Amino acid sequence: MKTSKLSIRLLWYITPLVILPLLFLGGFTLTNVTSSTQKQAKLIVGRFVEQQQQKMFNYMEIYQSTTKLLSTSPVLSDYLLSPLDKEPLQKKHLGALLTSSDEHKLKTKRLGALMDVFASYSEAYPDILSINLVDAEGKSHAFYSSNLSFAPDDYPFFDQVLKSNLRQQQYMLPAKEGGTQLYFVQQIYSVNFHLKRPQRQGYIIVRVAPSIISSSILEAPYDNTLNLLVSAQGEVLFSSDGQFSSSYLSAEEMAQVSSLADRGKLDSIILPSVDGLKRMTYSAQLSGGYYYISTIPKSILYQSGKAISLITALIVILSVVTLPVLIFIVVRNLLLTPIELLGEASHRVGDGDLSVSLPAHDDDEVGTLFDDFNHMVKQIRDFQGELEDYKLHLEEKVESRTRALEEMNSQLEVAITEAEQANQLKSRFLANMSHEIRTPLTAIMGFTEQLLHNPGAKNADLHLDTILRNSKHLLELINNILDLSKIEAEKLAVEQNAIEFLPLLKDIESIIQPLAEEKQLELTLDYAFPLPKALNSDETRLKQILLNIASNAVKFTEQGVISIGIDFNAQRDQFIFVIKDTGIGMSKSEMERVFKPFEQADTTTTRRFGGTGLGLCISKNLAQLLGGDVQVSSEQGNGSTFTITILANHRNQDIEWIDCDSYIHNQTSSAQKLTETQLEATILLAEDNKDNQELISLLLSSWGLKPDIANNGAEAVEMSLINDYDLILMDMQMPVMGGLEATEMLRHAAYDGPIVALTANIMKNDIDTYLAAGCNATLGKPIDREKLGTVLLEFLELASDNASKWNNLLKSEKFLQISQNYLEKLPEQLDLVESLYENQEWESLRALAHSLKGSAGCFGFSNIHSAAGELEMSLQGNNKAQWQYTTLQLTQAIQYTLDNEDVQLQAAR
Repeated sequence: MKTSKLSIRLLWYITPLVILPLLFLGGFTLTNVTSSTQKQAKLIVGRFVEQQQQKMFNYMEIYQSTTKLLSTSPVLSDYLLSPLDKEPLQKKHLGALLTSSDEHKLKTKRLGALMDVFASYSEAYPDILSINLVDAEGKSHAFYSSNLSFAPDDYPFFDQVLKSNLRQQQYMLPAKEGGTQLYFVQQIYSVNFHLKRPQRQGYIIVRVAPSIISSSILEAPYDNTLNLLVSAQGEVLFSSDGQFSSSYLSAEEMAQVSSLADRGKLDSIILPSVDGLKRMTYSAQLSGGYYYISTIPKSILYQSGKAISLITALIVILSVVTLPVLIFIVVRNLLLTPIELLGEASHRVGDGDLSVSLPAHDDDEVGTLFDDFNHMVKQIRDFQGELEDYKLHLEEKVESRTRALEEMNSQLEVAITEAEQANQLKSRFLANMSHEIRTPLTAIMGFTEQLLHNPGAKNADLHLDTILRNSKHLLELINNILDLSKIEAEKLAVEQNAIEFLPLLKDIESIIQPLAEEKQLELTLDYAFPLPKALNSDETRLKQILLNIASNAVKFTEQGVISIGIDFNAQRDQFIFVIKDTGIGMSKSEMERVFKPFEQADTTTTRRFGGTGLGLCISKNLAQLLGGDVQVSSEQGNGSTFTITILANHRNQDIEWIDCDSYIHNQTSSAQKLTETQLEATILLAEDNKDNQELISLLLSSWGLKPDIANNGAEAVEMSLINDYDLILMDMQMPVMGGLEATEMLRHAAYDGPIVALTANIMKNDIDTYLAAGCNATLGKPIDREKLGTVLLEFLELASDNASKWNNLLKSEKFLQISQNYLEKLPEQLDLVESLYENQEWESLRALAHSLKGSAGCFGFSNIHSAAGELEMSLQGNNKAQWQYTTLQLTQAIQYTLDNEDVQLQAAR
């Protein structure tokens, strides 16, 4: 097997990293093993000697106590009081009483009792060989021996006994028959209390066979241990080895033994009397000056420690040799071999061999590396295949890309064309708007100038009708543009209220019928019964859709019939309105553009019929907001058919159906109702502006109504709670108490009559606020005649004169007088505006602007109405620069009106 450079380097790094710690660990282990072995040996020998010492001490203590107990025996005391042992005077006195025969019997009796005691002690303690009672001269008086031997003539240690003052003594002497015997000596004193001090009468000598000592000497903590019991003179009394019995240790050796006993520790000494070897010896001193010695050759004591050290050294050497090899083998198998395989595979990939694949490996980092390498090779192989495929199909791709670029160019050309068309469309729209705006303006300005120069002209009424009609046309045009902008901004909101559709269609018919009759066209309404009586939708927007399309049908039809068909799809819950005409019709391309904003069939259509092209676009978007749609089918020269679908929103409600024509003929439009109905009612008008009070009172007088006037909300609340009004017209912004607060107070006071809000703020959130406060409806300022009539008809069912009566009312001297009074008050209002601005009374200025916005609109001064509205809106913000501009705009509007006062009055006439 080839050895890699990485393997050699790894071996160089591993070897010292493993060997050095192992050597350090081995040396540390050997040192600890040797030290631990020595400590353990010392501990074992020390404990052994202490145990043996204690055992011998206990043994000797037992027999010393036994000897002492024997010396105090009463029997022994009686024996010692024998007449033979008394003083001569006592003997003389007793002799007069006792005969010699009696004395002998008494002595024999007491001796027998004493011998029985000696025998009982010998039986109790089998190691007791003999007990001897001797006097101070060493003569034996009573002797007991377990082996029936005779009393010894003397004792070798008796001289020492006589010289010693100790009451208890012990001696160890070699026996003639071999071995060593123990002797325990106890002094005996008399119990004569007449003496000043006790008198020593003799000794008890107990000879004991040292069985415990002999057995203790033979015990050893280790093999080859030599245990000795020596006297202070060095005589070996007991030995675990019989050859050393009765031998002697030299004085130098005894000095070493005594020193060891004093230190109480295991140490190394040489005993030439034993074998001359260096021995580990432990010595302990016993009572009586004897020494217990336990000794073992040093080489034998530490032999086990050396074996352990040798084994430890061998393990270290084997570890030093084998561990680097094992580590190298493991590392090679785990790392080096996979790295070599990876290197070889990388080299093959570099040579272009992409068929290489590394074998599956364990689920570890190396296995992940192998998997990633195989994935990389597969990616390279796939990319190479794609590259080859790309080379093969390059021409096809170039051709395909060229076609795609051509398509993009054509799309770009179409986009450019559409942009140009849009630009042209915008230009055409601006031109149309300019035409549509200038046409009514021309009529308005022309007839106005004519009336100014010729106020008494014969056709003045006709000229005023023309001015009014063109003004309404301009208003409709502006409303259409605003509706379209709201639709495109997705800000147009639609309502959903209950509508009776037959009165709505009657209103449509009443508006379209005069237009059709003017062009001598026939208008028909076709009902597909049965039909629901009502639907839930936005009445204003639905009417706007139908009027836009029906008026278009009249406008583009020269002769023939205009028909409006009404049907209901119960499955889809939709009303279907089909408006047909016999007009000029449209081509297919014209039908594709007809619902786009600012589009008509062509320029000749615009020149011939006029219009902005906004009506159908707005109608389609409104129909979609109402849950339906507008669709067209047409043929050029044969008329057009518009189909309008509107969602009824019945929502599982019970539907009331209409089955026949008779019900329809009984229906009348709201305008007809105003003409045909006459009813009296009490009305409260809450309005702080005097001019508005006069104008609204004049308008209500056209129905024969004269309202009560409240100048603020507080008066309105007070008057409403006193009088039972049929209807309250409540201005929302008044001093003292506003209309909103007054309405809420009336509703809390349980007033349940209808309250209609009068306001110049007609945004949806404002209207929602008024309705939430308790108002039943809202009327925007300036007051619209039809809307006011609708409110009166809804809440009071009042009758009204026809439209001409309304126009005559507006041209009456009474209305002209009110207008003149309003103009006369304008200078005062102008001064008030300037004063409030200079004094920075912003809240009062805003209230004045609100009042001027409503009153000026009611009297037809649109410039003051618009400027006052802008000032009120700007004062609600924080832009003070805008406040200055809008205030200046309002003062200029009032000044302009005052400068052209005569023109304004003439226009009113």
